[in-house]
Amino acid sequence: MELTAEGQAALDIIVKAAKDNHIGVKGGKIRRTSSRFCLGVEHGDYNGTELFGVGTDRFIWMAYKPSGGKKVRLFSANFPDDGVIEFELGNVPRPKSAEIAHTWGRFPYGIDYILRREGFKLAQGIDGVLYGNIPGGGMSRSASLSLNLILSLFDANDIEAKNKTDIVDLAQAVENDYIGSPCGKLDQTMVLFAREGMATHYNPADRSIDYVPIGAGAADFRIVVLDTGTDRPGLEKSTYKIRRDECEKLVSILQKAGYDISCLADIKDDGFYEKIMGGFGKKHPDLCDRLKYIFSAQKRFHEMLEAWKAGDIETVGRIFRTDGLGLRDDYKISGSELETMCDIVRTVPGVLGERMLGGGDKGASGALVRAESVEEVKAAVETAYPRSCPAFAEKYAVHVCKVVDGVRLYEELL
Repeated sequence: MELTAEGQAALDIIVKAAKDNHIGVKGGKIRRTSSRFCLGVEHGDYNGTELFGVGTDRFIWMAYKPSGGKKVRLFSANFPDDGVIEFELGNVPRPKSAEIAHTWGRFPYGIDYILRREGFKLAQGIDGVLYGNIPGGGMSRSASLSLNLILSLFDANDIEAKNKTDIVDLAQAVENDYIGSPCGKLDQTMVLFAREGMATHYNPADRSIDYVPIGAGAADFRIVVLDTGTDRPGLEKSTYKIRRDECEKLVSILQKAGYDISCLADIKDDGFYEKIMGGFGKKHPDLCDRLKYIFSAQKRFHEMLEAWKAGDIETVGRIFRTDGLGLRDDYKISGSELETMCDIVRTVPGVLGERMLGGGDKGASGALVRAESVEEVKAAVETAYPRSCPAFAEKYAVHVCKVVDGVRLYEELL
């Protein structure tokens, strides 16, 4: 499998970093894991909703090979100040400790910890060098990194998971239990299962995956990611954790009141929803606002799915925009820079829909844009965003993305 020009540039960076840091990857393999773009339901995973999205062409690349012993030696070209992350399998820092808080090494440490906790026998470490171009908020950089490392350690140790959903669970556990980030399963699912040219539909009821091509006759459009240039501190330090706690609190209140639910997604029926809003809306207005978004987004979800199948990208965009307003006004998970990006591109003819992406507060927004309007979107952002957010005038970026496979393995390139 040949590399694209972008892939060759990443490989060149990796090879130089390997040489400079004395990490032997010659003769090894390269694994590429993608970013993701969620079409719906953003923040639905930990609330139990169905999910729909695509893999996008911003990647984590890792060149690696077995180390010949229990030692792991990894270097990230994105975080050179951390130096080489080096440890013996089975000998990593404590979960959620101060020692791991400010290093990207918390991910490989966490993977060793979680795999061993779950009974996987690791006898073979790896030498590896990583490089990525996924923006630092909204496109699942941490999930892509975790999956890449898990799959690479599995490969080095001749381990095969019973099914791919087990790998999703492992990657989530690394963030939840070792790092302390309260993420759900959306990011890992959308990256691991992503397929070029297809959208991925995940149903949590039976953990099934369906691949959905866009219908014939769809208008030519692009996925545009609007990186605000802001630094997101991590889900564990953001509004994301507060919102998740609020949703779980409302579920607990309703359970104590005798309602047979396990998550907010269980509230699907109009009558059931109105009864809860009537009984709890005044006493718990903020919590019920969170429910309002999840309930409404679920209602829109299948309309979006059917529109995608029919090639009606205009309706997909309209729902994407409406979801964004709900995330801003009811779920209250967005941020000022994210909304500034949305306000700017919303004025451009040919922008079908826009909203914040990912965990919230900071990071990136996204838009569905007719192909002929992409350059106008870029120009609008270039003109207006630095004026509105001068602190990020040198940091923002506009990414025009393709739909790609979530995972690819390259051999005989090193």
